[in-house]
Amino acid sequence: MFRFKQFSVDQTGCAMKINTDGVLLGALADFKQPSSILDIGTGTGVIALMLAQRFPLAQIDAVEIDEGAAATAAGNFLNSPFSERLTLYPRAFEDLFNSHPEKKYDLIVSNPPFYINSLQSPRDKKNLAKHAGDGFFDRLLQGMYTHLTENGVCWLILPPETGLLVKKIAAQYGLHHQKTINLRSFKADDAHREILILGFNDWQTEEEQLVIYDAPKVYSKEYQEVLKDFLTIF
Repeated sequence: MFRFKQFSVDQTGCAMKINTDGVLLGALADFKQPSSILDIGTGTGVIALMLAQRFPLAQIDAVEIDEGAAATAAGNFLNSPFSERLTLYPRAFEDLFNSHPEKKYDLIVSNPPFYINSLQSPRDKKNLAKHAGDGFFDRLLQGMYTHLTENGVCWLILPPETGLLVKKIAAQYGLHHQKTINLRSFKADDAHREILILGFNDWQTEEEQLVIYDAPKVYSKEYQEVLKDFLTIF
């Protein structure tokens, strides 16, 4: 059980536990007063829960293909203060989109599997959570294109090399690269993750940096500021 300031997250049966990628996406993903949010690949449900805390007027859908993780996320939603605004769909995102073609979202977020054509682990659940099969990002971005509101935005967190592929595919669907937030462990390090913001509006691309540590095991002030409303250690 991982305890946040306003809710708790059971991680039972989830291959991907709560990590820095997820909590940063949950804390940073933004849209001015969204009424509808979708979390693709919700896992434990932590990102959806963080967004429910941040946007008290939003209805939030979350989709998870892994049955065990979906059951855990559903329980986390039910036991949270935001349960009436959270809906869990235990299926692939493609199935959700096909069964609800009318759904549109102001904000779509995803911490997706990102290892492409790489050596896979022998553990099936870990493969499902971390490895993207052929055509995964094409299907993901096509679905985002179809189910995003006119001024909506998509936020994804990825390794930089995967981000290059995603930006190319997004452009094919008319999703413009609006902003990148580069995540670095230490100031002198190269970015190990990037948060990509995509949308229909063709704005000049912005770029920001976020450094996680000032020194080993010492979190930076900016990292603490981003997560102070969520993590009990701040």
